Amino acid sequence: MTFAPEPSFSHGAPPATSSSTAILLCNLGTPDAPTTPALRRYLAEFLSDSRVVEIPRPIWWLILHGIILRFRPKKSAAKYASIWMPEGSPLKVWTQKQSVMLCGYLGVRGHTVEVRYAMRYGNPSIASQLDQLKADGVTRVLILPAYPQYSAATTASVFDAVYSWAARARQIPEFRFINHYHDTPGYIAALADKIRAYWRKNGQAEQLVMSFHGVPERTLMLGDPYHCECQKTARLLAEKLGLTKDRYKVTFQSRFGRAKWLQPYTEPTLIKMAQAGVKSVDVLCPGFTGDCLETLEEISMEARHAFLEAGGKTFNYIPCLNDSPEWLAALAEFSVQHLAGWPTQTGPNEAMLAASRAAALALGAKQ
Repeated sequence: MTFAPEPSFSHGAPPATSSSTAILLCNLGTPDAPTTPALRRYLAEFLSDSRVVEIPRPIWWLILHGIILRFRPKKSAAKYASIWMPEGSPLKVWTQKQSVMLCGYLGVRGHTVEVRYAMRYGNPSIASQLDQLKADGVTRVLILPAYPQYSAATTASVFDAVYSWAARARQIPEFRFINHYHDTPGYIAALADKIRAYWRKNGQAEQLVMSFHGVPERTLMLGDPYHCECQKTARLLAEKLGLTKDRYKVTFQSRFGRAKWLQPYTEPTLIKMAQAGVKSVDVLCPGFTGDCLETLEEISMEARHAFLEAGGKTFNYIPCLNDSPEWLAALAEFSVQHLAGWPTQTGPNEAMLAASRAAALALGAKQ
């Protein structure tokens, strides 16, 4: 009699002697470098996710490998090169900084929590970070997507990666998942503070445009709450700023392919606004918690050019939340809410050390 071989499981480290808790801040991802080979690897992983592209696999495989990955990587590499920072990809730089500062902010509140960051596509991967957390003896993990609004293409895909890792693990940590925080008071207040600070320094434009990442319209018909959550974020933010409905617009960017996506589209809307006589706009991307290709290149460069070419006079891009103190405080606030019941409390000496660390990080962020 023969037996089928046992599935391969990652055994990880021996059981920890004491429980520990971690937060894994998960963002979409980024290529390792602004080069064609790096973009080809990144796009192959990103666009192979069935949550991202819901087309029958055989058909999509031919399109992806026969057309897209042959031509798109070079063009995308040039775009990434235009916004690449000395430290690397902006998305990775801001996500890493947020994870470090979140750890400090939690420490100030009296919580000992290990905070790491991971990318759904690219490095460091969710699986590699979970492997490391397990090796470090972490037994409880809060999964915190960097997406305020829930979408199957983003949030659920992060959860898929965690489930996939867990399916190969022998001993699985306790997991908790944050689905969304699109309407939490701290998040809305942080956005409002960011805008008010920009207005105090630069003045206020005729119109505020809130541009969210787009998704195919059919996802709304299938029950994805993303569109509704974007609209709620915009409404709450407008109310916080005291804006009437005629002073702001909600749009959707980053359309890909020929299918109908959530509308109105950002760039065509800006062009129509300029042609209708609107001379100045402030543009914000509330769905992105850190600046990236979609905000720095697509909006601050491409959309700006389109608006000005159509007759607009002033285009102001308001940066993402990035490392603003109001945002980190809000992030810590609802993280603590989701950590409730897990042993994370620290003694006064540890809290003082965490406070010093947070102060040093805040000082470094201002320089």
